[in-house]
Amino acid sequence: MSQPATAATSGQMSHREVMEALTGLLLAMFVAMLSSTVVTNALPAIVTDLRGSQTGYTWVVVATLLTMTATTPIWGKLADLASKKALVQVALVIFSIGSIIAAFAPNMEVLIGARAIQGLGIGGLTALVQVVIASMVSPRERGRYSGYIGATFATATVSGPLLGGVIVDSPLGWRGCFFMGLPIAALAFVVLQRTLHLPVVRRDGVKIDYLGATLIMAGVSVILVWVSLAGNQFAWASVTTAALIAGGLALIGAALFVEARVASEPVIPLHLFKNRTIALATTASVMVGVAMFGTTVYLGQYFQLSRGMSPTEAGLMSIAMVGGLVVSSAVTGRLITATGLWKRYLVGGTALIIVGLALLGTIDAETPLAVIIGYMVVTGVGLGASMQNLVLAVQNSVELKDLGAGSSVVAFFRSMGGSIGVSALGAVLAHQVSGQVKDGIARLAADGRLSPEQLAGLEHSTGDIPDLAALPEPIRAVYEAAMGDATGHLFLIAVPFAVLALACVLFIKETPLRTSFGPADAAPEATGDLEEELSR
Repeated sequence: MSQPATAATSGQMSHREVMEALTGLLLAMFVAMLSSTVVTNALPAIVTDLRGSQTGYTWVVVATLLTMTATTPIWGKLADLASKKALVQVALVIFSIGSIIAAFAPNMEVLIGARAIQGLGIGGLTALVQVVIASMVSPRERGRYSGYIGATFATATVSGPLLGGVIVDSPLGWRGCFFMGLPIAALAFVVLQRTLHLPVVRRDGVKIDYLGATLIMAGVSVILVWVSLAGNQFAWASVTTAALIAGGLALIGAALFVEARVASEPVIPLHLFKNRTIALATTASVMVGVAMFGTTVYLGQYFQLSRGMSPTEAGLMSIAMVGGLVVSSAVTGRLITATGLWKRYLVGGTALIIVGLALLGTIDAETPLAVIIGYMVVTGVGLGASMQNLVLAVQNSVELKDLGAGSSVVAFFRSMGGSIGVSALGAVLAHQVSGQVKDGIARLAADGRLSPEQLAGLEHSTGDIPDLAALPEPIRAVYEAAMGDATGHLFLIAVPFAVLALACVLFIKETPLRTSFGPADAAPEATGDLEEELSR
């Protein structure tokens, strides 16, 4: 038997063996993160080229978040039942297929569909990497490795926008952004095949709750469609609004019934929420997801469409937030490993998120870039100290048999919050920008600064994402000012969600991180059962 397999099955992998396996896992996580960050600064060019609108811009992001959210619990449950290595590799293949389709997308509809396929794979990578690391390393030692996760996240976040910007500005154009992740996905596949050796524990008679997952995704999708289109395609107070809200709530209600009464293996085990730490941490994850995804996804658009930056320059600006995130993640991970205490970092992190978002809420098209950089650093430090540690708190509280489900539940609700945040704030952004642009154009027309031909050409395009370089200077100034003001408002809207996250974190009861793989209150016999299981 090979040495890695022996180490894995004994339940005590050496640091070297963990790092070898971690290499492939981090590559998988890197490609998942890269898929989002590399597209962020390319989206204005993509939507302009495919003649999309602000709603289309939003749904290129939401499609990925939505399928990732819906499938994360399924991947987590499968990790409790099947080969974790095989599942990660399957997720990499699915992601690659979606990337290829996106690269050749002829219109916004195909692109959004391809991004949904990408989300299926990203959901697996997001959940499974956390689960596999939890299977290899005890909670107390996990802080030692969380710094590597934070560094990987930061590298993808920094390099993604930069590489994406360079590619968009090159002859490859935006389509090259979807090709760049394929070689990394292939490398991760090979490295995992060679280095990851974990025991496969199978249980007979297990059923995957596809019905529950489908109902959850359908219900959330209907609600997000309503949020995205209301006020634009139909009135907020209308029959369509009533039908969508009623349909969405009915589907979510049916999903809860299936999870509680029908499914023998629910994708979201509702009994987990009897645990105070899990209930509060998942609620905080929703709020952090709204604040993080719902605002930062529009920063690249702000820098390009309000400040006139190129995609590459917008990518450089993201280093400020990511620099704070990577330093914070690495430092708090080390401190948690040294002390076994984690709550203080969650409290400090969520408090800094509130401060950072409030400061970013003051920006407009004229705010000095140095000031914005400072605000982004503060927000990044807060995110780095909170995101990973919410997962850690849950993993420290669940029973071993629920480790996969518990880990994926946190990722599920954070992604759910992200989907809601991106969709809702995208609708707010579209409404505010459209309204301000219409008012600005009306003022220009009243002042005689627009010809009748120019006015007629702009009549039906105030909701579109324009090519700023092709706009006359007065109109360009109007659009840049509208985008700057609206982006600042998004951050202010996100502040209450961050406040709720802090409230949840304050009420979490801190328990020192355990040094075994058993449940927090496990008796010695339980730990012995685990060692016996791992030795099979």
